[in-house]
Amino acid sequence: MIRSFVYTTQGKLYGKDIEVGLMPTLLADTNLFLWVDLEKSTPDEAKLILEKVFHFHPLSVEDCIAESSSPKVEDYTPGDEDRFAPYLFIVIHAVDYNRKDGKFATSELNFFLGKNFLVTYHDVPLRTVAQTEERCMKGTMHVARAPDRVAHTLLDTLVDNYKPALDELSVEISTLEQEALQHPSPKTLNKILQVKKEVMHLRQIIGPQREVLARLAAGEFKLIRPHLVPYFRDVYDDLYHISELSQGYTDSLTGILQVYLNMSSNQTGEVVKLLTLFTIVTTPLMMIGTWYGMNFHDMPELGWKHGYVVAAIVMALSTVVTYWYFKKKKWF
Repeated sequence: MIRSFVYTTQGKLYGKDIEVGLMPTLLADTNLFLWVDLEKSTPDEAKLILEKVFHFHPLSVEDCIAESSSPKVEDYTPGDEDRFAPYLFIVIHAVDYNRKDGKFATSELNFFLGKNFLVTYHDVPLRTVAQTEERCMKGTMHVARAPDRVAHTLLDTLVDNYKPALDELSVEISTLEQEALQHPSPKTLNKILQVKKEVMHLRQIIGPQREVLARLAAGEFKLIRPHLVPYFRDVYDDLYHISELSQGYTDSLTGILQVYLNMSSNQTGEVVKLLTLFTIVTTPLMMIGTWYGMNFHDMPELGWKHGYVVAAIVMALSTVVTYWYFKKKKWF
């Protein structure tokens, strides 16, 4: 699906869903800004926009269409035989966390950022793009006055949308902590390891994106005007904070795992202690019963009719004394 929006340099909507044939004319007008959004586009639609209208470099087109797990930013400057205008190609990822399956879902978002155009490409509907489109349509803070402003809004919204996923993850970690303390079980261990794996996945996503935003925040690229650099720096700061949170979650999960192992060890120790006490308490019974049951000629039972009673009393007293001793020692 192809959506397109044309805005004036004052951020007002000039046109929407423009015919593809009119796009080159609009691109030639320096008083207008064209935003084309490709969502779940067919190969023909992608080729039409990326190659025939904008004439982007084949390598960036290939990287855009192919799924990439690594965020990046590349600056493309046309050569003598190239037909495209200078642009930045940016690959970034949105995330979502589902507590039902305990996994982070990542969605790729590609940017082609030029002086008076912005092309976004994504295979699935993204809340980030929908929210930015809504803000542009409403004219909120004149977001759509220039492509670098819209690019900043997209990145800022994408990073803000990390927070609900992190809140879900925080609740999941708190629940695991309670389970590890109160009801440690193999199922709890599996959950801890799974969530820890997903946090590591999140950190693998955030790390490269921090590098991308750091380059944008440093004012490295001319297509991002100097007065907007502080805004990109603010987005970088937010992502840095999220990165620190993910590191904290990793440490928390490591601590929960240690708690689980200690609790499991304590449970095992309690079982061993109980079996040991049972053995010790019943030892007098076994010793007296075994010794008394050896029916030799001079055993008291052969000439003493109260032998069984005396033996039973001795066994009972020895058991009570043993129990009292360990009770005093607070083993029970």
